[in-house]
Amino acid sequence: MSPQIPVSDPGLQPERTVLAWGRTLVSFLVVSAVFLRWLPHYGWGIIALIAVAMALAGGIFFSQRRRYRRMAFGLEGGKIHADVVAVLVMTGSMLALGVSGVVLVLSLH
Repeated sequence: MSPQIPVSDPGLQPERTVLAWGRTLVSFLVVSAVFLRWLPHYGWGIIALIAVAMALAGGIFFSQRRRYRRMAFGLEGGKIHADVVAVLVMTGSMLALGVSGVVLVLSLH
């Protein structure tokens, strides 16, 4: 059994971080819905963009508990670090999705 997660931060830093990642997850789902609306106009190539956006949303969803635990235990131990890799992956992914969408739209019209 894993140890109980401490909640001792009066500013609720772990909760704010999880909420921010939750908003990012919802953003990817909204982007997927927008891509679905593009399907009749731009064809089946858009499915790849939907798959990438959904995979990123799934990655955020399945890493939320681990992220929260790491933040909570980091606060308890007095050592907490930003998750630079996750932020860079999300930034790169958003740029790639945006560029891919623009290229798809411009190549078909």
